[in-house]
Amino acid sequence: MAQAGARDPWWIIGSAAVVLHGVDTAVADVDLLLSPADAARVLAVWPGGVGLGTASERFRSYPYARLDGAPLPVEIMAGLEVFVDGMWQAIRPVTREGRRGVFVPGRAELVDILRMFGREKDLRRAAALVD
Repeated sequence: MAQAGARDPWWIIGSAAVVLHGVDTAVADVDLLLSPADAARVLAVWPGGVGLGTASERFRSYPYARLDGAPLPVEIMAGLEVFVDGMWQAIRPVTREGRRGVFVPGRAELVDILRMFGREKDLRRAAALVD
């Protein structure tokens, strides 16, 4: 998987993390939160296609890249920030739980992250994790 060369803590976030916590939801891609140094290492050796993205009004990451060539596309995010209440806020998980050989934020922290993202799909997933 993409995080194989990571030296720093990393997490799966978003819909794939919700599934890894045992909640059924649609997963179109895998969101991988890495350190900037690990993101650079992964991008340097990824054997498939790499598409670099830019910031949006709601999210920014340094870098943001979409990796093709895995069973699901992988979105690399380093230094991820979300624009909430007029300010950019860093997404830096504190909890780290192993699930099926990968790491996700703890359930409560993942709920907080999804709520911070604020999109309807994220709010639905957060609510499903709480139920």
